[in-house]
Amino acid sequence: MTATVSSHPFTEADIGHTELRDTYRIDLRRSERDVFADAAPLDWASLSWKEIGRPYRVENWSKQRLEWEAEHGEQLPVPEAWSMFNRSFQSLFDTNPMQARLDALKKAGVAVTKRQLKAAWEAMNEVVQWTVWNRAQRVEDTIWDPRARRSLFSGLELDKPRILFLGAADGYEAMLLSAMYPGGEAVLVDYDEWCKEGRFGAFPDEYPFLGADPRTGGEKVWYRDQMKLDFVVSDIRDLPYGREFDVVVSIGLVEHFPDAYKPTAFEFHRRFVKPGGYCIMTTPRIHPRTRMFYLLFGDVMNFAYRELMDVKHLGLYAWENGFDVVRHGQIKTHNGVVCKAR
Repeated sequence: MTATVSSHPFTEADIGHTELRDTYRIDLRRSERDVFADAAPLDWASLSWKEIGRPYRVENWSKQRLEWEAEHGEQLPVPEAWSMFNRSFQSLFDTNPMQARLDALKKAGVAVTKRQLKAAWEAMNEVVQWTVWNRAQRVEDTIWDPRARRSLFSGLELDKPRILFLGAADGYEAMLLSAMYPGGEAVLVDYDEWCKEGRFGAFPDEYPFLGADPRTGGEKVWYRDQMKLDFVVSDIRDLPYGREFDVVVSIGLVEHFPDAYKPTAFEFHRRFVKPGGYCIMTTPRIHPRTRMFYLLFGDVMNFAYRELMDVKHLGLYAWENGFDVVRHGQIKTHNGVVCKAR
């Protein structure tokens, strides 16, 4: 189907442009520097856990999780936790944070005049949350972070790659990779069926991705309807694929596996990547701002086991589980490694 002009509002003439929409930022600015090239070289074989310490565990659980466990008398199952998280997290993306902040301020004012102090406190907490989310998602663009992610994904020897995205949720990184290395296909996998429409399906069609033009060797602005994307609802363990993908990517997946299950998380990547192919993984950083975010948004975010890491943690886990780290570094809120299976 031919796309309408309104669904493709930006062209190559807009490269370098950025603007704020109601719920997100458009960013067609080029990556000015390679943040990953700035990461200090590391000898992963000589690095030790005694030297770097362990990741930080996030344990201020969502009230929804605690209520479920109190009602059922057991720990919230991981699939149910992921389902709750997706709906909760997507609600932030679907909301205009500036309008929500104004609504919360009005609510707080009404509660104060009626001397409803608990309601006023809760409303002011909403004000703080929407203020922080607006800065994170719109002003600083730390959630999607296209310029830094392009930096992480750049320089790979790929031609029309097959890409597998594990735990795909809204599929953002698969679309970014598909723009940078066009002509291939991406398979997005998530075991929460709701993600297919509720997260990936809800991603704005008019969002532009800065990538490559294979016809000219120059730059091109891409949209999701110009990419070959297949969303598969499945447990990773049930996927029928072999080692057939040029890139296997996961964003915020490894940190949900306690140490006893870390080898399983890394085996998920090895199982599907071609010999010589790339595995790209990111995890949330240990940083005062990141810790504050998960504390402030505990009710929205914290449904299952989660760690915050330094890039050394992520790289050492990868090396110990049979991967050579090709590149490593940090973006605004995540660590990132590009690996090859040994």
